[in-house]
Amino acid sequence: MLTGGARSEVGSQWGVVCACSRSGRRASERASTLGRNLRLCCACVERCVKMEDGGVDGCVPTCGEPYPLSFLEGRRLKKILWNYSWYYTAMWPFESQNNDKESREQERCLQANNRAFNAIFRYPNNTIKTSKYNIFNFLPRNLFEQFQRLANAYFLILLFLQLIPQISSLAWYTTVIPLMVVLSMTGVKDAIDDLKRHRSDNKVNNRPVLVLMNGKVEKDKWMNVQVGDIIKLENNHFVTADVLLLSSSEPYSLAYIETAELDGETNLKVKQAISVTSEMENNLELLSAFDGQVRCEAPNNKLDKFAGILTYRGKKYRLDHEKLLLRGCIIRNTDWCYGLVVYTGPDTKLMQNSGKSTFKRTHLDHLMNVLVLWICLLLGSMCFILAIGHGIWESKNGYYFQTFLPWEEYVSSSFVSAILIFWSYFIILNTMVPISLYVSVEMIRLGNSYYINWDRKMFYAPKNTPAQARTTTLNEELGQVKYVFSDKTGTLTQNIMIFKKCSINGNFYGNVYDVNGRSVEISEKTEKVDFSYNKLADPKFSFYDKTLVEAVKKGDHWVHLFFLSLSICHTVMTEERVEGELVYQAQSPDEGALVTAARNFGFVFRSRTSETIIMVEMGETKVYQLLAILDFNNVRKRMSVIVRTPEDRVMLLCKGADTIICQLLHPSCRSLRDVTMEHLDDFASEGLRTLMVAYRELDDTFFRSWSKRHSDAYLSLEDREDKLSNVYQEVEKDLKLLGATAIEDKLQDGVPETIITLSKAKIKVWVLTGDKQETAVNIAYSCNMLEDEMDGVFTIEGKDNETIWQELRFARHKMKPESLLETDPVNIYLTTKPQKPFKIPEEEPNGNYGLIINGCSLAYALEGNLELELVRTASMCKAVICCRMTPLQKAQVVELVKRYKKVVTLAIGDGANDVSMIKAAHVGVGISGQEGMQAMLSSDFSFSQFHYLERLLLVHGRWSYNRMCKFLSYFFYKNFAFTLVHFWYAFFSGFSAQTVYDYWFITFYNLVYTSLPILGLSLFDQDVNETWSLRFPELYEPGQLNLYFNKKEFVKCLMHGIYSSLVLFFVPMGTVYDSVRDDGKEISDYQSFSLMVQTSLLWVVTIQIALETTYWTIINHFFIWGSLGFYFCILFLLYSDGLCLMFPNVFQFLGVARNTLNQPHIWLSVVLGVVLCVLPVIGYQFLKPLLWPISVDKVLKRIHECMRSPQRPPARSKLKHSGYHRSAYAFSHQQGFGALITSGKTLKSRSPFVFKNSYSFKN
Repeated sequence: MLTGGARSEVGSQWGVVCACSRSGRRASERASTLGRNLRLCCACVERCVKMEDGGVDGCVPTCGEPYPLSFLEGRRLKKILWNYSWYYTAMWPFESQNNDKESREQERCLQANNRAFNAIFRYPNNTIKTSKYNIFNFLPRNLFEQFQRLANAYFLILLFLQLIPQISSLAWYTTVIPLMVVLSMTGVKDAIDDLKRHRSDNKVNNRPVLVLMNGKVEKDKWMNVQVGDIIKLENNHFVTADVLLLSSSEPYSLAYIETAELDGETNLKVKQAISVTSEMENNLELLSAFDGQVRCEAPNNKLDKFAGILTYRGKKYRLDHEKLLLRGCIIRNTDWCYGLVVYTGPDTKLMQNSGKSTFKRTHLDHLMNVLVLWICLLLGSMCFILAIGHGIWESKNGYYFQTFLPWEEYVSSSFVSAILIFWSYFIILNTMVPISLYVSVEMIRLGNSYYINWDRKMFYAPKNTPAQARTTTLNEELGQVKYVFSDKTGTLTQNIMIFKKCSINGNFYGNVYDVNGRSVEISEKTEKVDFSYNKLADPKFSFYDKTLVEAVKKGDHWVHLFFLSLSICHTVMTEERVEGELVYQAQSPDEGALVTAARNFGFVFRSRTSETIIMVEMGETKVYQLLAILDFNNVRKRMSVIVRTPEDRVMLLCKGADTIICQLLHPSCRSLRDVTMEHLDDFASEGLRTLMVAYRELDDTFFRSWSKRHSDAYLSLEDREDKLSNVYQEVEKDLKLLGATAIEDKLQDGVPETIITLSKAKIKVWVLTGDKQETAVNIAYSCNMLEDEMDGVFTIEGKDNETIWQELRFARHKMKPESLLETDPVNIYLTTKPQKPFKIPEEEPNGNYGLIINGCSLAYALEGNLELELVRTASMCKAVICCRMTPLQKAQVVELVKRYKKVVTLAIGDGANDVSMIKAAHVGVGISGQEGMQAMLSSDFSFSQFHYLERLLLVHGRWSYNRMCKFLSYFFYKNFAFTLVHFWYAFFSGFSAQTVYDYWFITFYNLVYTSLPILGLSLFDQDVNETWSLRFPELYEPGQLNLYFNKKEFVKCLMHGIYSSLVLFFVPMGTVYDSVRDDGKEISDYQSFSLMVQTSLLWVVTIQIALETTYWTIINHFFIWGSLGFYFCILFLLYSDGLCLMFPNVFQFLGVARNTLNQPHIWLSVVLGVVLCVLPVIGYQFLKPLLWPISVDKVLKRIHECMRSPQRPPARSKLKHSGYHRSAYAFSHQQGFGALITSGKTLKSRSPFVFKNSYSFKN
């Protein structure tokens, strides 16, 4: 609460006068009281009304214009806007602490160049944070996360029990040391991972930025930028924060930006400052004096929406999205611009869309938690049984032993003794869940992560970028993926458009033929067309058909007119800083490719003004008068330009979708149209994006009358768009066809082949993109996700719930009619589930289908009951294409599948718009591509090319899953066999909680004797090598179905462990029972029996892991047989006379090894135990593929047959799209620049190079 002195000081500073000062009354009471003596300013009124239900401490109005009470009584709060104290707004959070959060969420208030004022609101600075820990919270938070594992919590409880001497049967350090090792190793790993995030954050936060401070532009760091600062942004630099554009170097304060980091689109977008601030330009004095006040919406994740009001010099100006530059954008084609910082750091729309970081855990982790709970219940049951046995034994037989083994003072009865024995056995049998399990799991995951980092076949040499496992906890999850959610731009495609082929006046250009006239496949060795005759040619442009260049040089009229149309009919901007080095900035990469092609063939678009287009045609500079631009939109699917040629002819040049242009052609073009359509079909068969090009020569008289109608329609205030459309139709008719273009939206290498391979592995690929539907669908066909041979491709485009529900039901009815019946098993299953969440079983359709849905329809489909309908329909489709999606919708789709399907999901993308999707999926993969590093920094795995995903999943993922499953099965088995021997021994030891084994063997069993062999198996084992893994993707299926380790397999391990423990106990027991040595001395003592059991156990588990190993290396041999040999070395050392005599209380098995292992019948007992334990395993492994085969067994059989009779693997040929689906158009995603160009706002100072008359062309 402010003091009166503080108010007076601030009030005088702001020139305010207090009109009222009351507290503790309702607003209506205050108004009537104050109205008798004084009048209130509007600021006081609004505050009073706001606080109608609570006390008000005081008002500090600033407007100075009081209103009578009669005015107040006739007004409501919503009509009294913007006319209240800025000071009060600043102080409000402090004066009303209870409503602080609510008020701050409603709107944002700031003033330019006033850090003191803006600091009152406590806005965050521009620092971003993707890390989880800091130096203060690392230890508690990391320990909290680690103890979420039930096993860690279990061992912590066990440690406390061991500290109780009355029940402790093992030393406390036997648990503390392994627990500390586990927690330390995991903590160090997590710290290293988080340290990498800190470094990447610091790299971004310490980027330089130019900030206007004290009348000078000073260099500072990104993280120091605050709300209300004015910053200077320069060409090709990232935007530091969300800023309001104030002025720029361009005419009318335009600024061109690229938003690839935000929405994945690399096409150019334009922003424009409001006129009142654009006048300041780069005048530092005016910018420093600017004290405009902004009120706008609270931070949110809506990339395409922004609303606010700028108050400056007593006037208010509306602010919208077109005036806001978002963090992550790149300034293009603009020398400099100044902006007012509105949102910083976590409040920026980029970070608002980043999604929440979650602690990802694998399905096997969750399963192990369940199994640990089962084991604890089993352990408790066993201890309970043994405690009961102990109580009975003490009651009946214990009395006879008390003379030489009396009870302790704290044991008053057999019941108390049984309770203590319960906990003693709980400690002894704790190895049912050995803590070394988690040490080994972390080491295995770390090792398999390094395999990914070291994989040279996933190293991208052009960018010197290796694959990287950014987390070490999700490796086996890579072997269980069922759904892949992929971005399009920059992930499937390179976002590079290449002019490949064209059809001009019925002639096909673009193919290459040999001397015999046969078509030749274009490769790197194919000779390129030499454009050296054109000094303005783009050196990066490649074309291979020399006949087109020859036609240009010969002066073919139709070829010239074709390229002239391409070089004029567009909205591209030019930049020429060095003479002859043209840089084109296009709204879409398609237009850039077409203009660049025309440039290389001799028709160079040099520059433009609002009224002219300057061309260099075959070396000669020409000026065309720009009369009109009939701009593109999604309905028209075409654009036209009307120009007056240097020969004083009025020409309309048009390009657009073939389906549209064909309807506008003159009847005389029918035969040419048919030929061109055949060429378009050929283009489409290769997945190329196509456009038709046409023209019309206009009569002067007709054009003048049309121009008047066009001007009237343009200036119309009502139905302007409809009137313009009608006027456009008047002139865009009776066109003469020139030809068609074919542009390749260049896919990344190996994308179609990768998607086909993933499909064979039964992995479903969904494309989630912000691109328009036409582009996304075309890429889907190019990638062979969608095919013309499909039984159906459904398009969901409804605008309301009912329509979308009907469309989804229709699609499901066609794919599986019985799925709509009440008798359908899935419907029966769903009706038996009373409430969510529940998992929908997999449903098989009656064919191959695809689904296309746009963002608008998806917004409805993700709500209420429709989401269940959507996920059932979509999951039956082979491919799903979701278009025009927001980053939030991408994450929602991933969450939808996670919620209703029991599957592992993977999301892959390369832009900031993919971050929320990457974080939402079970596994996130970032591609370090052309759209920045935001996705990579938020991912779990990263690499540079989409086709590396095939190797990541089918090789590394499958191997990791198989190894982890073998490890878990073996680990649980060996510990069940080890621990359950104690259970059987209890029945022969009076349930006294005596251990079967020597303490040292118990200590070393998991940490030394059996640790290295299982690590060798888990790090090096391969059922088949990488070549077969990629050649037979069907091998991937067991991971998706989780066949190799599940609850059923766990029970098998338990049964196997119980059987082995029985053999390991009773065979040695029978051997030593009433048995003697060769010299006649008795051998049936505890220590000899213990040695026999532990030796047999170690031989059994060693042979067992040898049987499990399918890929032998020198390391495996060393680990397996070396561990066994090391056991005998340690055995003779620990049982030696020297140690036992030196430390009799620690080493008590004096001479046991020497005196026991020299007996033949002891070794016979060991061999018998090993044979009885291993024989059932060998039999099961032999019979299982024969009697109970699974699909992967048949694949492995085929592989083994191929190994016996080697065949040359099929060569991977380049796949082509075998269909006739054409991209309807290849323009930008938004309304064109036409109106902007003709307004003259893009006019720059004239280039010094454009008026040179000609450039020589060599013929």
